[in-house]
Amino acid sequence: MTREHARSSFQSMPTDSGRLREGSRITWVSIWVNIVLTVMQVIVGWLAHSQSLIADAMHTLSDIVSDGFVLYANRKGAEAADEAHPYGHGRYETAASLVLGGLLSMTGIGILWSAVGRLQQLGTAPLVGVAAMVAALVTLAGKEGLFRYMLKVAERLRSPMLVANAWHARADALSSLVVAAGIGGALAGFGFADAVAAIIVGAMIVKAGFGFGWSAMEELVDTGLSAEEVQNIRKTLKSTPGVMDVHDVRTRRMGHKALVDVHVQVSPRISVSEGHLIAETARSRVLKTHAEVLDVLVHIDPEDDEDAFRRPGLPGRDVLLGHLQSLLGEDGLIPEQTVFHYLGRRVEAEVFLSPGVFMDEGRMGRLEQRLATSLENDPWFGAVTLNCRFAQN
Repeated sequence: MTREHARSSFQSMPTDSGRLREGSRITWVSIWVNIVLTVMQVIVGWLAHSQSLIADAMHTLSDIVSDGFVLYANRKGAEAADEAHPYGHGRYETAASLVLGGLLSMTGIGILWSAVGRLQQLGTAPLVGVAAMVAALVTLAGKEGLFRYMLKVAERLRSPMLVANAWHARADALSSLVVAAGIGGALAGFGFADAVAAIIVGAMIVKAGFGFGWSAMEELVDTGLSAEEVQNIRKTLKSTPGVMDVHDVRTRRMGHKALVDVHVQVSPRISVSEGHLIAETARSRVLKTHAEVLDVLVHIDPEDDEDAFRRPGLPGRDVLLGHLQSLLGEDGLIPEQTVFHYLGRRVEAEVFLSPGVFMDEGRMGRLEQRLATSLENDPWFGAVTLNCRFAQN
């Protein structure tokens, strides 16, 4: 719609309860799986003398804290818009994605640090029991399955935060793979195998975490949609009846949605109400056609105003009315209604004289001649059109 509608649009944006429910469900699944794996890893790691398994248990425990944070951000991000957040709370998901990206990067750095330490102390690696290998493989299978389940749902919900959390589960699976490789290498007599694998996996996790953090940062600094998405929105706007042209299309992301600001050019001769209708129609078409768009702010232009900053300023209505009266130059010519059209560097006026004004063709001709002479060098008016009722003989 127009700017006024954008300020009040929060009143009609409902909470997406289905999206909230699914996001909460997969996060609770993650919490319970991690609780079970943490308990198993601690018990088996202690009995089988596996320090790496116990360390992985602590890593899994930290995931439970992360999942709790995701639950809060998911619920907060799904809240309806309000006075303080007229466009909703989608940026809570963005902030959570940034934090989870940081956690992912720190997880990778921790694995790298631990791997380097193991390379330096290969001769002192403790012997571990076979039960530790079984526990590591069970953990690996559980976290890989959790990753695939969470990623499938997160991509369907188009939630960057839930996608980041899913990849956090994949990072956990890779760290469990490192533990399994380390235990397997220790059992086979190759103490360096787990350290080399840990370095490779750690680098992959750091890269993934940096990617998620960078994507969230791009959204927080209002990076727009892709050129292809913007072009598709432009086509939808331009195909709206009454829209002559489209320019200044600006977009920015808000969680899994996007906000659009646009200038549309319409005929300079239509009424304000018709321009308003065209703006509403354009906005409705974009919202219906492009599911990723949350709201559209449409600015109506009577012409292409992209170079407006190079134009001289034109006065307001009060000044123009006074100047118009001096151009008419006769007492008793009281306009009943005056319509100004600001077109480029000039103004065109439509003057509707009061029905009480006595006017015949001779007087009208003299008045039109005077206006034509005055307008040749007028600084503001390009044309003045008179509308009146001629006196009946």
